[in-house]
Amino acid sequence: MKPATDYKIVKTGDGTFTARSAQFDECYHSTKDGALNESLKKHVEPAFSLIDPSKKELVILDICFGLGYNTLATLHYIQSRNISKKIHIVSPEFDEALVRSLHAFPYPEEFEKYLPIIGKISECGYYEEENIEIEVIFGDARDFLKTTTFVFDIVYQDAFSPKKNPSLWTKEYFSNLASHLAPDAIITTYSSATPVRMGMVESGLYVYTPPSTKVRSGTIASPSSKLPLPSIDMALKKVRNPSAKPLYDDDLK
Repeated sequence: MKPATDYKIVKTGDGTFTARSAQFDECYHSTKDGALNESLKKHVEPAFSLIDPSKKELVILDICFGLGYNTLATLHYIQSRNISKKIHIVSPEFDEALVRSLHAFPYPEEFEKYLPIIGKISECGYYEEENIEIEVIFGDARDFLKTTTFVFDIVYQDAFSPKKNPSLWTKEYFSNLASHLAPDAIITTYSSATPVRMGMVESGLYVYTPPSTKVRSGTIASPSSKLPLPSIDMALKKVRNPSAKPLYDDDLK
């Protein structure tokens, strides 16, 4: 495990801060779109706009916890809109030292009221209050998916890029993920790469163009074929580019 000091704090386009991982040589967020904007516009807002509003409880998988932006942005979103739901966020994260350091990270003012929460998470990886439960699972996300019994309503697919962390973007990974999804689950991701989308489709998921926002587009995926979004025809993509294929585990050997 790399030490928690093995990252560099970077200011992003919306004025909020992210970090650059020395191990992966990549930032945790888009420096152009901004750390807070990316979490809200690529993940939280699209997911909550598409999920069944009648659901009283939501189980959310945040891949991976990282700096905690997606989790904190979820709390900010639901509380600023007075959304009354029970929220259980589960987030695997292999870099325990990073999480232990987050009490000192320069979060945006939107997260100021949640600093006691991030302090508790950095201390013990867990936080609970009425209607909110957050669990950080220290370890490999794929190992977690092999053993968990959770069924997820929302997944923030926000690992480091396929180029830097390919094991969390393979067809086999998505197949395992798909086995833990509610029938109307929403997966959000910043990636629009053809191998990623094909891996999702070969795992029984449907892929869609996300709602238009002020940040660069990614992909929405779901077991449901009935989302109110433009569907992406990956069969046509395959016809036009016969060599296109998902990333497979065997490609990583």
